[in-house]
Amino acid sequence: MAVRLIRRYILRQLTGPFLFALAGLTGFMLLNQVARRFGALVGKGLDWTVIAEVFGLSVPFIVAMTLPMAVLVAVLYTFSHLAADNEVTAMRAGGLSVQQILAPVAIWGVLMAAFNFGFVDQVLPRSNARLRALLVDIGRKKPTFELREQVINEVPPSQYFLRAGRIDPGSGRLRDVVIYDVSDPRGRRIIYADSGLMGYAPGQTDLSLVLYDGTVHELKSADPGEFRLTYFRTNHIRVKDVFDQLERNSANATRGDREMSTCEMLGQVNSAAEQREQAEITGARLLDQDLRNLLRLPAPGAAPVPAARRLPRYCGWIASLRERRKGTADTADAAQGAARPTPPRPPADRSTIDLGAPAPPPAAAPAVGPTPPPAVLSSWSEITSAKDRRNEADRRADRYMVEVHKKWSISAACITFVLIGVALALRFPRGGMGLVVGGGFGIFAIFYVFLTAGEALSDRGLVSPALSMWGPNALFTIFGVIGLALVNREARTTRGGDFQEFLEGIRARFRRPARARRA
Repeated sequence: MAVRLIRRYILRQLTGPFLFALAGLTGFMLLNQVARRFGALVGKGLDWTVIAEVFGLSVPFIVAMTLPMAVLVAVLYTFSHLAADNEVTAMRAGGLSVQQILAPVAIWGVLMAAFNFGFVDQVLPRSNARLRALLVDIGRKKPTFELREQVINEVPPSQYFLRAGRIDPGSGRLRDVVIYDVSDPRGRRIIYADSGLMGYAPGQTDLSLVLYDGTVHELKSADPGEFRLTYFRTNHIRVKDVFDQLERNSANATRGDREMSTCEMLGQVNSAAEQREQAEITGARLLDQDLRNLLRLPAPGAAPVPAARRLPRYCGWIASLRERRKGTADTADAAQGAARPTPPRPPADRSTIDLGAPAPPPAAAPAVGPTPPPAVLSSWSEITSAKDRRNEADRRADRYMVEVHKKWSISAACITFVLIGVALALRFPRGGMGLVVGGGFGIFAIFYVFLTAGEALSDRGLVSPALSMWGPNALFTIFGVIGLALVNREARTTRGGDFQEFLEGIRARFRRPARARRA
């Protein structure tokens, strides 16, 4: 009964600091987002509900980062307070060990990790997709407010890229204008103009560009020896479907890795693995074909098809839950999007070959006859193409696997921060707010830097995704377990245990060898 009451007491002590830290950190980072985007959004003349929706959709991404950090701050504050008030000393004097004190907090950390994973896996991808679609739609409204001077700006939804030396957003006047037109796949066109005027055509749906005193440079790929140069006094360009009003029509845009759930990204990983296997079989087929041509052997038979890869059972559970919630066959099929279908495979006879099938015996060469034609070997472009497809499949699989492991590692950081937070708070019971603020932000900053650096290395294929994403968790978990073991062996009171004692201990360790040498 006493142990149960103590555990409930510790959990109640954690609740307030956790909620306060979560709200404070989320609000602080949200204010940073407001300061960065508010000016650009207000300059487009958007309704206040749209601006509030942009910042509301930014909250889930912020919470995904601040929730593990709030766990760390809450643990540091709670146990520092308990240790400073001699409550931890009283618990240990009553027969409780550090493991028994840690047990309820560890269970709470596991629950927070499970909640955070469900949040970042199911809620965060949808909010990121909605935010991305909304920002794309906002970017199409009044593009003159989005243009920056001395920078190549895209003019959506066209294939025009505009660069201007001077831009007046109020009047739409431009100076030193360069437009890169890449809409025609058969060639490229570059337009230079001394000045220009940007505005909306009648109907407020198309964008009108009027350029003055310039030249047009054109080059066609069909005739590379011909270059066209055209001079103009006035040139009118019209970009269609650039709306002055906010049009919400980008909801079904293509999703990136930040807008996908774990099952969707695993489906992409399986697709990349199948493409890699296809590329390997294609390279082997080219080698086998060249050898058969050199030896005058007949062509082989049919080729095998790589086996389809299945997603984990977790994806099936998520799909079944969506089916029960929606309750109709059509929406159930939509829910199966968590397990992305693999793209159709090319015909087997064009991309794969059965290398294990025994070749029929070669026919006897005629004693007399014309000289056979030379063997036709595979071109270098075919060989390098198969190698490039394999490398691209590996990079794509690594990119998605990084995001998959990141979801798990950030969620599991709640457990890691519980271990290292309790160890630090009990080791330095007089740390106070300096330990809570400095230690909490320092640990999370180191964790985030390692996570970001590992992500960059994994995207380049230098480090495996699992090692780069789980390395910070493993490092801090080891430190936390060692710290708990040391704290469990030592009897601490509030008379010591601050950072000054820690620094004095380090100095004493360096002084001992010097004294021994002098002696």
